[in-house]
Amino acid sequence: MAKDKKKQPRPKAETPKGFRDYFGADVTERKTMLDRIAAIYHRHGFDPLETSAVETVEALGKFLPDVDRPNAGVFAWQEEAVPGGGSGDWLALRYDLTAPLARVAAQFRNDLPTPYRRYAMGPVWRNEKPGPGRFRQFYQCDADTVGAASVAADAEICAMLADALEAVGIARGDYIVRINNRKVLNGVMEAAQVGADRAEDVLRQIDKFDKVGRDGVLALLTQGRKDDSGAFIDGVGLTPAQAAPVLAFLTSKGDSNAATLDNLRAAVGASAIGAEGVDELADIAALLDAMGVGADRAVIDPSVVRGLGYYTGPVFEAELTFEILDDKGRKRQFGSVAGGGRYDGLVERFTGQKVPATGVSIGVDRLLAALRAKGIAGAEARGPVVVTVMDRDRMSDYQAIAADLRAAGIRAEVYLGNPKNFGNQLKYADKRGAPVAIIQGADEAERGVLQVKDLILGAKIAEHASHEEWKSQPAQTEVARADLVAEVQRILQ
Repeated sequence: MAKDKKKQPRPKAETPKGFRDYFGADVTERKTMLDRIAAIYHRHGFDPLETSAVETVEALGKFLPDVDRPNAGVFAWQEEAVPGGGSGDWLALRYDLTAPLARVAAQFRNDLPTPYRRYAMGPVWRNEKPGPGRFRQFYQCDADTVGAASVAADAEICAMLADALEAVGIARGDYIVRINNRKVLNGVMEAAQVGADRAEDVLRQIDKFDKVGRDGVLALLTQGRKDDSGAFIDGVGLTPAQAAPVLAFLTSKGDSNAATLDNLRAAVGASAIGAEGVDELADIAALLDAMGVGADRAVIDPSVVRGLGYYTGPVFEAELTFEILDDKGRKRQFGSVAGGGRYDGLVERFTGQKVPATGVSIGVDRLLAALRAKGIAGAEARGPVVVTVMDRDRMSDYQAIAADLRAAGIRAEVYLGNPKNFGNQLKYADKRGAPVAIIQGADEAERGVLQVKDLILGAKIAEHASHEEWKSQPAQTEVARADLVAEVQRILQ
């Protein structure tokens, strides 16, 4: 007799590492936030764009961490070979929303207006090691202008970013849009006589200014320094004279945009590219002022050095300045929630022609976390009104009750579980976060009335009321069938 085949193990009911599920309140809060941002973008003349979640690896190109290994950093696969042809294309889930924009701008360049303003919102995927707060799938929210060389496009993006933050509930004084320019830093490198071979090393030390201060950066730019653990960190090897323009750049933030610009001009010295960058920053500051975006909302700030190797001109980031408590109960500022800048070499990969572009990307999850930290989002979501079922044979009556509520714009549902145990129906309503339960047995149906149970008020009474008060059922009201909608609307106000 043949042995029974070994049973296949049941699959584990768990998300893959680095991924997560989003339930009702999370999805609703994110949609509400993105809808408000989209309204701002739309008001500024930007059109929505939805691109395919899948791109060719060739189109993603330089955005991959390692172009020699097309599946490194992205979720990629190769299509099966086509009969009569060569091997199939390498495809990948989109790594961000900018690379698809470059492909669209090139593919439809004869159909799209120039400049082309677009915004895009959606998930992106990165095949990287997950960690705390680091996921392999996350949302991005981008706005970009392709085909405009004028820094007026950069100023518009910065103004729009400030408007978007306020639209979702971030008050003035709780954020600042900080603006710098890659050309200014290039000018500083020229003034410091730093070649391309050491530019990235200098950039890395500049990025440590907030942590180690002026003297720490000076040591790191020259001979090196000991860190807090006592370990020695080698310096870049600049002379003090070479380091001087870099330090002048880092300490050029003045008490006004005009003062900062003057300091930057001194830092770039005779560098033509540096002077061009300072002029662009001056133009942006003037344009923002004309749009009503003052220094309390956006400011020239040389400390913005993020991603300068990628950008070709102005760069900017939005920082939230209010304090929150970290995991150890210590106060700290929330930090950056958006960043962007000018990247004029993107579409050129496809067309061979220079196409100017600028844009910004908002970290959706970080901004939503900030709204929750401020108490603007994260409140307990209200569930639907639950119509309970006292008699299986009267299901059509219960569905009619729910339909009347929905017709009046009230979210409602009929309980579709086993109605035998009425207590379980109320437990279900509680789990759904229902504000109201509708009850109608045979007796109420004959008299043309219903019982309307205010579950929110009932919960409050249960916490403090005496037994006699609880028995009096002040949270439960009998109303005529014709008055149901009005009574539920009164409770929900």
